[in-house]
Amino acid sequence: MDETLGIKKKRPSNYDKDSCTRAYCIECGSTDVICDEARGEIICNKCGLVIEEHMMDLGPEWRSYTAEERKKRSRVGSPVNYSIHDKGLSTMIGPEDKDFYGKKLAPSRRAEIYRLRKWQRRTRTHSSRERNLIQALSELDRLTSQMGIPRSIKEEAAIIYRKALEKRMSRGTTIEVMVAATLYAACRIRKIPRTLDEVAENSRINKKQLGQCFRQLVRTIDVAIPISTPIDFISRFSNELGLSGKVSGRAIKILETAKKAGITAGKDPTGLAAAALYISGILEDERRTQREIARVARVTEVTVRNRYKELVKNLQIAVAV
Repeated sequence: MDETLGIKKKRPSNYDKDSCTRAYCIECGSTDVICDEARGEIICNKCGLVIEEHMMDLGPEWRSYTAEERKKRSRVGSPVNYSIHDKGLSTMIGPEDKDFYGKKLAPSRRAEIYRLRKWQRRTRTHSSRERNLIQALSELDRLTSQMGIPRSIKEEAAIIYRKALEKRMSRGTTIEVMVAATLYAACRIRKIPRTLDEVAENSRINKKQLGQCFRQLVRTIDVAIPISTPIDFISRFSNELGLSGKVSGRAIKILETAKKAGITAGKDPTGLAAAALYISGILEDERRTQREIARVARVTEVTVRNRYKELVKNLQIAVAV
C-alpha cells in the first residue's frame, strides 16, 4: 500500500534508523517487519504495508568481493591499540620518496620531506612520559612474545601500566620491574595462569623486587586482583604433561572436594594443582613421575609429595602406588 491508494504513511514514533527492531506496523500493530536494505524499505510481514521507504544507506558507496579488496578500499584506520605509545592514532611520513601518483619527488622536494620526516619523529616523543611509554611497551612486547601471552592480556597490561604512569609510580622503579608487575597483574585479572617465578625468570629481574612492585601496584591504582586457585593451573600443566581430558577433569573434582573440606586454605596453588594431577594420573592409569610434574609446575618434588600425602589422607583416596 502507498500514497497512490489513498493511504498516507506515517513515521512510527519509535522508528529507529539503525535497526528495524523497534519498528511496528501502523495498520495492524504487528512488530513482525522486514528490513529490505536493497530497496531501502521497511515492510510489515503480516499485512504488507510499507512502513518506511527511501531509507538512507549508511554503508560504503563502493562494492568489494574479496577481503583484500575490502581492506584496500576502506578509508578507516585501525582500532585503538593501547600497546602502542600513541595508541596507533598518529600519522607517519613514509620512507618512500614518491608522490600520490607514484612518481619520484624532485630533489628540492625530497629534502623538504626528509626534514618533515625527521621533525615528525622528534615530536612523537617530545615528553619524558612518551619516551617512558615507548621503552616500556617495547619491553612488554618482548616479554609477552617470549612467554606466549595472548594479545588481550598484553592490551590489559598496557592499560594498567598507563594508569600506574599517571599515578607517578614509575619513580624509583625500573621500567623492567614495572612492566613485569603489570603483566603479572593482567594475567591474574584475566585468569591466565602465570606464576611469579615464571614472570621474574623471563623478565630477568629479582622475584623479591617483582613481588614488592606488584603489591605497590595493587595499592596505588586500586585494581581488584582475583586470588589464584589451583584449578586455574590444571589445564596448562595437563597440556604440558600430555595428559588427557579425563585426567584434568578428575584433578579438578579432587581440588573442588578439597576446597569444600578446607584443605586448600593457605597452600600454594601450583603445588596443589601438581599433586592433584599426580593423583589423577595414577587413578586414570596415565602416570607421570613427581619429578616431571614438579618441573612443569616449577615447585620442588618435596612440595608435590607433601601436598599429595595431605590430599590422599584427608580425602581418603585409595591410590595404588
